[in-house]
Amino acid sequence: MSENLSASELQRVFGLARRRRYPAGEAIMHEGDPADSVHVIVKGRVASLVNSRLGQHLTFSIMGEGELFGELALLSTEGQRSATIRALEATETLRVGREDFQRLRLQTPEVSEILIQLLVRRVLRLSQHLREALHVPVEARICRRLLELAALYGSSAPGTVIPLSQDDLAGLTGAARATVNRVLREEERRGVVALRRRRVTIVDPGGLRRRAQIDY
Repeated sequence: MSENLSASELQRVFGLARRRRYPAGEAIMHEGDPADSVHVIVKGRVASLVNSRLGQHLTFSIMGEGELFGELALLSTEGQRSATIRALEATETLRVGREDFQRLRLQTPEVSEILIQLLVRRVLRLSQHLREALHVPVEARICRRLLELAALYGSSAPGTVIPLSQDDLAGLTGAARATVNRVLREEERRGVVALRRRRVTIVDPGGLRRRAQIDY
């Protein structure tokens, strides 16, 4: 967010923000709550969770340092949180209240431009995932999400650990948990990943890219 703002504008943003700290597992906001703030992640990672028709929490996305959340509800006329945000690890954010956020948008046009760019990227990512759900085999989809998560958790180098459960991966890929378990077991037998409780270790990044059907 900071790359398009001048030093004086950054000073105003951080002057309005309040630093917040959340332990692993704490809900930062709940789906359906009134929208009263926007957050920028300074440290740590969070999961965006939505309720299914069966009352289950499904992992919709994972976000890390520098990413923004809570802004959609502030831009919506409904003014309610569309998802629950939970800290996956010790997390720090910069929180800007609703009124300050709206004032900042009016006084600093670049903020609105950055928000538009952010929304465009998210729509493109969702469109890509939708196309994959329709046209890419589930095995390749799961491997693609693992590659994305490996980048979020540091790199795609051998030994990168993704500390998420198979339920989390099921939500991220739109697949049943049993399917995720089957695919991960197959990749473990191939020597592509190693499995432990609530974590997947990338053993062979090149093999994972091939299994993801990505040509790079």
